[in-house]
Amino acid sequence: MVKAIKVMLIPNNVQKTKLFQYAGASRFAYNWALAREIENYEKGGKFISDAELRKEFTKLRHSDEYAWLLNISNNVTKQAIKDACTAYKNFFRGLQKFPRFKSKKRSMPKFYQDNVKIRFSNTHVKFEGFSSSRKANKQKMNWVRLAEHGRIPTNAKYMNPRISFDGLNWWISVCVEFPD
Repeated sequence: MVKAIKVMLIPNNVQKTKLFQYAGASRFAYNWALAREIENYEKGGKFISDAELRKEFTKLRHSDEYAWLLNISNNVTKQAIKDACTAYKNFFRGLQKFPRFKSKKRSMPKFYQDNVKIRFSNTHVKFEGFSSSRKANKQKMNWVRLAEHGRIPTNAKYMNPRISFDGLNWWISVCVEFPD
């Protein structure tokens, strides 16, 4: 049985800054992928697959102009590009309206964290890439406190963890697979 759980995060100021950076990078990658798809369509090209866009985005990340993206986990931008491609495909299938660009004002800041690179304890959640240092005292920055202790089981299989900001608090929503 799969159950969705949403828990509030209690980050410190450094972690809040990092969360906003991750959400901004996700928004940038989504908008970039959507702009590339629209530009390609206007030129008469076919749909660009998300794998091709990710390869192109990796080259973009390593350019001097976008060096700030190297501080962000690549899973965040990879999933944002996948989401943009899915939204674009769904429009042409007639399932959704045309996808809109995400803005700082109108859109909710959110991002995806890879389910393999996220760990839960009873009181904290560990995100990948918050601290690149190998020192033990700097590794504490990777652990963000949970508001409800023990709500997310520690030894379960996690699926599709998404972190979002509602204007006041940061939240993590994750699907947990329980044995029947």
